[in-house]
Amino acid sequence: MENKTPPGERIAKVIARAGRASRREAERMIAEGRVTVNGKVIDRAALNVTDADKVTVDGTPLEAPEAARLWLYHKPTGLVTTTRDEQGRPTIYDDLPEDLPRVMSVGRLDLNSEGLLLLTNDGAIKRKLELPSTGWLRKYRVRVNGRPTDEVLKPLREGIEVDGQKFQPMQVSLDRQQGANAWLTVGLREGKNREIRRAMTDIGLTVNRLIRVSYGPFQLGQMKPGEVQEVRRKILRDQLGLEPEPEGTAKPAKQGKPGKPGHPGKRQVQRRRREPRKG
Repeated sequence: MENKTPPGERIAKVIARAGRASRREAERMIAEGRVTVNGKVIDRAALNVTDADKVTVDGTPLEAPEAARLWLYHKPTGLVTTTRDEQGRPTIYDDLPEDLPRVMSVGRLDLNSEGLLLLTNDGAIKRKLELPSTGWLRKYRVRVNGRPTDEVLKPLREGIEVDGQKFQPMQVSLDRQQGANAWLTVGLREGKNREIRRAMTDIGLTVNRLIRVSYGPFQLGQMKPGEVQEVRRKILRDQLGLEPEPEGTAKPAKQGKPGKPGHPGKRQVQRRRREPRKG
């Protein structure tokens, strides 16, 4: 007997496309019994659903997927890149504007790092941009304590192994020496956890400031800490190779205010800081 693939798409993918959670988060929600299909609680992600199925998450009906959107965010230092923190530290979601829809971060910047962080409402875009195979260069301005020379930086350019973990060759240039500190520009095509800090420590340098200035074609530019700008739909489609969306298949995106001169393809999002979480 011929095995046929059930119609529709996997439930976790549908939830992610609707902007309610990443695919991995959706799978966890399903395992926790927070998702129903046609009134019945499901406990496994290996289920396909179609437009005819009624899906709810935490009791709220799943809406039609919004158009894919992408924002640039200048993450300040002192914020954790996560939805909630077990230690009660402030997160980027405490800082984002209230009128921003639910978004997921593309990768992370650690607590003491700052600069460009991409945000999206689309789980597929998040996964695509995080894959090393995407090949986008991520550039950082890095201030280190020490007096690095080309010979000191050579291992980073050739590829280095730290605590049994191999890091791909980095693009590293010395910009200037400033007293006891030096400013470097570092380029990576894949970013492992605290990769730059760990690699610098391994060659005898201590990072005391780290700013991501670009992620592929997207630039931090003159954005101020805490500022959010939306990437225009056409720019997003062109850069990611997305197909134009047929009319009527997705909700139109709300348009923000035009971005500042010198930032083509971006729209600013009005800043209305959330009240800090109590407790």
